[in-house]
Amino acid sequence: MSEKLQKILKEKGPIKKIGVIGMGYVGIPAAALFADAPCFDHVFGFQRASSSSGYKIDMLNKGESPLKGEEPGLEDLLKKVTKAGKFTCTSDFSKISELDAVTLAIQTPFEDPKSLSPDFSALIEGITNVGKNLRKGMLVVLESTITPGTTVGMAREILEKESGLVAGEDFALAHAPERVMVGRLLQNIREHDRIVGGIDDVCTKRAVELYTPVLTKGKVIPMTATAAEVTKTAENTFRDLQIAAVNQLALYCEAMGINVYDVRAGVASLKGEGITRAILYPGAGVGGHCLTKDTYHLERGVTLGTEPLDYPEDAESIYVLARRVNDFMPKHMFNLTVKALERVGKKPKGIKIAMLGWAFLNDSDDARNPPSELYRDLALAAGCEIKVHDPHVLHYPGLEIHANIDEVLTGADVVVVFTGHKQYFGLTPAEIKQKMGTKQPLVIDGRNVVDPDKFINAGFVYKGIGRGDKNSHPLK
Repeated sequence: MSEKLQKILKEKGPIKKIGVIGMGYVGIPAAALFADAPCFDHVFGFQRASSSSGYKIDMLNKGESPLKGEEPGLEDLLKKVTKAGKFTCTSDFSKISELDAVTLAIQTPFEDPKSLSPDFSALIEGITNVGKNLRKGMLVVLESTITPGTTVGMAREILEKESGLVAGEDFALAHAPERVMVGRLLQNIREHDRIVGGIDDVCTKRAVELYTPVLTKGKVIPMTATAAEVTKTAENTFRDLQIAAVNQLALYCEAMGINVYDVRAGVASLKGEGITRAILYPGAGVGGHCLTKDTYHLERGVTLGTEPLDYPEDAESIYVLARRVNDFMPKHMFNLTVKALERVGKKPKGIKIAMLGWAFLNDSDDARNPPSELYRDLALAAGCEIKVHDPHVLHYPGLEIHANIDEVLTGADVVVVFTGHKQYFGLTPAEIKQKMGTKQPLVIDGRNVVDPDKFINAGFVYKGIGRGDKNSHPLK
């Protein structure tokens, strides 16, 4: 324990003013919840006034959420805290010097997974801004998912260099990874347990003080900073592994001519003491900012470890293999499309495809690293024409997304369901076939949205992930 830091924090008193750097899917709900806590006086949300993201500042200061899709309670909470004068969004990073605590919620993508090279440029910029404005007694918390060892390593080095202060003696430093899913951001922050890891016990205790007031059902789980980093990367890596396992099972079921959903229900039915059967759902691919790269943060952490890894010689990491399986699923969707076309004597060139869904997650506007993009690239390379519909994603670089589903379906030869948006479950084969205007339309279902029998009986050629029982159905 650092007696010096302990004394500084005691003199400083409770945390009252907080800053959140990064107004995205993590930072916005976190800032709103901090601002709503009675024990905190004011929260600043820090957002660069860039051409791509600067618009968020005015929206947030009006109590409007720049996040689209369904986020229950978020906009109401933003209106409440802005009206009460407890939340302000700003691009003036000098205000960090006025704070008691600052959190960073900044994306940490990978430049090159093969060489385990992360792109920490945005995070480094954020940490540098904090370091330049750091004052004694402040708490700095990294919420971004990072390579294990980053908090005690790179982050600490930058903060100390820029401020001239010493972590653990002059200021507190911790890692408290976010654990949210788009579509339930507020609920997740309130109800999930919060992992909090400081670089020492004093730092951990100060970080626990910051997060406890926003939790309802959740509790704080204290640990070291590096253990917290491993926890976050591991839980996402495990989820990715679970998805890969059921995706591989779906491919097996297709090859064996059976229904993966029957098998899934059977596996999940086994319950009892000492039995765990956590089986997820197969699909067209994994997207988003977390699962697509957190495996590589975990793998990189091992290379930076203090001891050599003892592992089967020449064996590939099962986590990296899981990534490869999940990355393959959009290509499998295209392979299903080609096979469906072959059934009616057609080739991809000149075929018109209606893609339903661009976001990686149902009923969300989250289009970070969407698996739909790889499918589109493969289709275009094969000479297909493709139109995309998504009710939530309105803009995406280099892509026209149609808000009107009729424009996408009209004249299409193939309908490809890539996202399980609620809207798509209500589509009937009759109305889709009428808009497509072709005698033998094709439907490729990547999210188990359509009823195979209804579409097959209506004259569609059907292919679905894991539906080996239907993928070779007799043609009507």
